[in-house]
Amino acid sequence: MDIRAVTITIPEDCNVILGQTHFIKTTEDLYEAITTTVPQAKFGVAFTEASGPCLIRTEGNDKQLIDACVKNLQEIGAGHVFCVLLKDAYPINVLNPIKNCPEVCSIYCATSNPLEVVVAKTEQGNGVIGVIDGFPPKGAEKPEDRSNRKGFLRKIGYKL
Repeated sequence: MDIRAVTITIPEDCNVILGQTHFIKTTEDLYEAITTTVPQAKFGVAFTEASGPCLIRTEGNDKQLIDACVKNLQEIGAGHVFCVLLKDAYPINVLNPIKNCPEVCSIYCATSNPLEVVVAKTEQGNGVIGVIDGFPPKGAEKPEDRSNRKGFLRKIGYKL
């Protein structure tokens, strides 16, 4: 077995959601989940089939984000993986509707941080082992850090 890390391309001002899914209607259902939750979001969705023609299926309303999703999934090279790239929305806005899609098995991550996907390769093909999301901790928060966190959440409208 070979193991490698794949760096995911996240365009500026975007977030990525990576997960595992299992059915050809994934792209359409994820499209509906996003547009009915955050209609103004710009996004791309791509999903890799693991049988039949083994194509990367796509949907979305932003061609550049769709193309970036396809590129990311080509680099990972594993079946039944989906990639969503979001602009003008945050993952917190769409994660529950995405998790509630019947064909979604799990979410690997939702982030805007630098991201690597750890991929294992066997004779059968590739599979996602896990993700490396951002950087290691530098320490525990202090009172000033806590105050900054609370201020930031209020600044972006997520707390009163």
